[in-house]
Amino acid sequence: MKPRIGLLLGDPTGIGPELVAKLLALPETLAQAEALVIGDRRLYKRGIGIARTVDAHPQFLDYPCPREDYVLGRVSAEAGEYVLGCLRTAIEIWQAGKIDAIVFAPLNKQAMKLAGMKQSDELHYFADLLKHQGRVSEINICGKLWTSRVTSHIPLSAVSSALTVDGICGAVDLLHQALRASGVAVPRIAVAALNPHAGEGGLLGSEEITVIGPAIEKARTSGAEVKGPFPADTLFIAARRGDFDGVVTMYHDQGQIALKLLGFDRGVTLAGGLPAVITTPAHGTAFDIAGKGIADVGALREAFSVACRMSAG
Repeated sequence: MKPRIGLLLGDPTGIGPELVAKLLALPETLAQAEALVIGDRRLYKRGIGIARTVDAHPQFLDYPCPREDYVLGRVSAEAGEYVLGCLRTAIEIWQAGKIDAIVFAPLNKQAMKLAGMKQSDELHYFADLLKHQGRVSEINICGKLWTSRVTSHIPLSAVSSALTVDGICGAVDLLHQALRASGVAVPRIAVAALNPHAGEGGLLGSEEITVIGPAIEKARTSGAEVKGPFPADTLFIAARRGDFDGVVTMYHDQGQIALKLLGFDRGVTLAGGLPAVITTPAHGTAFDIAGKGIADVGALREAFSVACRMSAG
């Protein structure tokens, strides 16, 4: 049986509606799953016009916007309010068992903050809606390579003091479980070092000895196939070669730069740790090209495919 995917249009002032229109026009989309579009039907029609595609006539749960004449490329509190409502509605529908996963087109955090979102991002907004108390973190995906990170949206100067054995083990476990859910029976996971040359035995930093190494040893006792710490400047060469299924990095840009160079047009973000499967393109709302009809649907297509694979069982 095909999974049923809740598909959200994203921020109405960005490229989201046109990307959804392009996605639904692809024959393979509805061959993979049933799609339930959650959002304002007028925005979807607008996206069809921008993308110059045909109407795929998807199943629709019409969630109306406060207005339909948003200025493309401009941050709006009203747009943020609409987005938060759509996300909340999607979670409620998932909780009712009417959809198997959620895929959303790009959002704008500033707009959501202007609309009153108190959480740091949509991941933690989802966690609060689901009353989820466990660890959550973004997992980023490019093709067959998956990454998680120990620290995320904090200053680089705070990374070292934020690293703990439990935090690293949690990032390894979260990635291990996500890869298994995607169909990888025995995930091969590599852990990045923090310092150049993995610290050179303590000459360039001690975190590999005092925190990262012990965390890897502890993670192995839980049954994970995990190796490291590896110097970050060469680790992704081995990962691209296929030596690993996943990489745990110590901070945001350590993994994001590598993944976006490997495939910016197909990068996916998974809401890791949540009970619901939720994916989105790794790129943003692209205000500079919104309305031009040139936005690449590749990353949204990949996000949809990942959600289908993870929820098909």
